[in-house]
Amino acid sequence: MFTGIIQAVGEIKHVMPLEDGVSLRVAPGPLDLSDVKTGDSIAINGVCLTVTTISDGLFSVDLSRETLNCTVGMDKQGVEVNLEKALRLSDRLGGHLVSGHVDGIGQVIEFTPIGESHLLVLRVPLPLLKYIAKKGSITVNGVSLTVNTLAQDKIEINLIPHTLAATTLKGLDTGAKVNIEIDMLARYVERLIGNRI
Repeated sequence: MFTGIIQAVGEIKHVMPLEDGVSLRVAPGPLDLSDVKTGDSIAINGVCLTVTTISDGLFSVDLSRETLNCTVGMDKQGVEVNLEKALRLSDRLGGHLVSGHVDGIGQVIEFTPIGESHLLVLRVPLPLLKYIAKKGSITVNGVSLTVNTLAQDKIEINLIPHTLAATTLKGLDTGAKVNIEIDMLARYVERLIGNRI
């Protein structure tokens, strides 16, 4: 479980093919690995992954073919990535509850400076729209964000300077694809209501 509050920006240093996926070696940037051990979870660009090794200041994770098929930005060497260690029960919940299970891939339609902030407009897969609400939470590449406007298949989000400085979102361009995770509460509400209909 995660919060969507990014703790560091790291970099994918090595991508090694596996029989049915890839193994990544990731430089954690300023992320403190002193309390991380093999088997722990770290979200990389919003994807919950299991640490397989830690050595030489890098940590490794394995991605299955299924994970690669459902996400973007996870298999290229030299790419900067958003990192968050798994939530502890004693941590503050500054963002929202995030599982690290990507629901779909969105696309940047617009990324425009507005004063010191940026307007981010995303096209979201149609099946996900019913889970998204105005002023509700959504996760984009692992970052907990608030939806300002929802119309047809598009959502608008305001990115404040701190979010831009602390994450990889500052590097987005029109046409870029991003990992989207809906608010898990919406998913469970639908499940509960669906069983009564």
